[in-house]
Amino acid sequence: MNLTAIAPALVPLLVTLPLLGAAIALIAGRHRRTQVVVSVVTLSVVCLIAATLLTVVDVGDQPIAVSVGDWPIPYGIVLYVDRLAALLVMVSSIVLLAVLLFSVGQGAADGDDDTPVSIFHPSYLILAAGIFTAFIAGDLFNLYVGFEILLVASFVLITLGSTESRIRTGVVYVVVSLVSSILFLAAIAMIYGALGTVNIVQIAERMTQLPQETQFVLHVLLLVAFSIKAAIFPLSFWLPDSYPTAPAPVTAVFAGLLTKVGVYAIIRTETAMFLDNNVNFALMIAALATMIVGVLGAVAQAELKRILSFTLVSHIGYMIFGLAIATPAAIGATIYYMVHHIVVQTTLFLAVGLVERKAGSTSILRVKGLMRGAPLIAVLYFVPAVNLGGLPPFSGFIGKFALFDAAAQVGTPIMIVLIVGGILTSLLTLYALMRAWNLSFWREEDDSAETEARISYLGDAPAAGVQTEKRVIPRIMTAATAGMVGATIALTVFAGPLYDICTRIGGALLEPVTLQQLQQEHEDSTGGDDKAVTP
Repeated sequence: MNLTAIAPALVPLLVTLPLLGAAIALIAGRHRRTQVVVSVVTLSVVCLIAATLLTVVDVGDQPIAVSVGDWPIPYGIVLYVDRLAALLVMVSSIVLLAVLLFSVGQGAADGDDDTPVSIFHPSYLILAAGIFTAFIAGDLFNLYVGFEILLVASFVLITLGSTESRIRTGVVYVVVSLVSSILFLAAIAMIYGALGTVNIVQIAERMTQLPQETQFVLHVLLLVAFSIKAAIFPLSFWLPDSYPTAPAPVTAVFAGLLTKVGVYAIIRTETAMFLDNNVNFALMIAALATMIVGVLGAVAQAELKRILSFTLVSHIGYMIFGLAIATPAAIGATIYYMVHHIVVQTTLFLAVGLVERKAGSTSILRVKGLMRGAPLIAVLYFVPAVNLGGLPPFSGFIGKFALFDAAAQVGTPIMIVLIVGGILTSLLTLYALMRAWNLSFWREEDDSAETEARISYLGDAPAAGVQTEKRVIPRIMTAATAGMVGATIALTVFAGPLYDICTRIGGALLEPVTLQQLQQEHEDSTGGDDKAVTP
């Protein structure tokens, strides 16, 4: 079978399959098995399609451009799949599938108290469609559409169960997301008014025609909108309070994927549209502040999900750090670290979901003795925790070392400051996660009063005293988490081939595609039947 010939026909399926699956799941209503089968099959097929597309674009060194409705480029909706888009769709579909299996086990055990089956599966597949749309959008407006699809679905998912805390944090999440969306839409309108197009490639070619002041305003407006979505300091205030209150599988997929869609949008627009507009110093300062403030917040927390939420913020800083260096090696390291963080952060939230069910709490002041009572959960938490902390030889160490090496090659004073800040962030991350490990897993029920006094300063931390109900842990939840832990190990075992792909991505992103190249890629994808149209 000639994969290159069929690849263009597969691209629209990345979006249409999840939407079709969501429609079928909605029609199925409360038929649990039908909805589960539809969701699992849909995400599995998308994963296979993404792997096929990644193989085609990487081996053939030729991105795929598909014009929806067969309109001539750049007038129609362009779906653009290069190595970066294909890699992120594949990783995202794997993560979405694992979290789905985790949620299936939770729903079966709890009678869908936290994740009502009639609502969860359609919303989850729509969320997936929005994520995939954002990754393969070839123009700003459809990138906006992708954001809105996933945000509408996330509004539903974050308030599942309709508890007071979820509604309250959901309102904050909705308001912040709407502000970001309004800024993004305003930027799109201004860009279209100034340049007459929303196609990313065409914008890049026409951007130099605008005065520097106008370019700067457009640039900053997009950066602010995406920075809210990516939770970059000081626009990250909403995240630590929003994510921990959602059901465990929802929190896991939000933490792993939603902020990375914002980071992806920054990477795509910075490298394609604003490569000659240097705001890298400002990005470096934002990266440093995001790393330090985020990890200090994590150290001050006593609840596992809040600790992970703050570490999530801090590690976004590494990705912005790599982007700001703006060399092929740094961009490649950033992509590798993004893939690493998607997988590891999701895994940690799933492991904490198991802790909550086993111990009836996620407060490190209340959870004790899990090493003896649940050794498997202890391992499932420990492996991704030390990985996120950056201990060798795990992927977290590989990604951070690559970022530091790229910064050292530049060698400016700000790079040295960022390297020191990155090392400090890594050490504090390891401290926060290992302190949680020590208190929750190693500490015994009869530990001395001295130990309790030593951690009493955490008693005033948010959610420090939260207690929930202990629940049975179905095997499928443990298996899904174990599978994700295996994926984190695979990132280390196969770091060489994966890093090579990321390096090629970094080199390609710093050589923006021209409109003529985009039209040629479309012609190659369609067998040369369409005529290229130069505006």
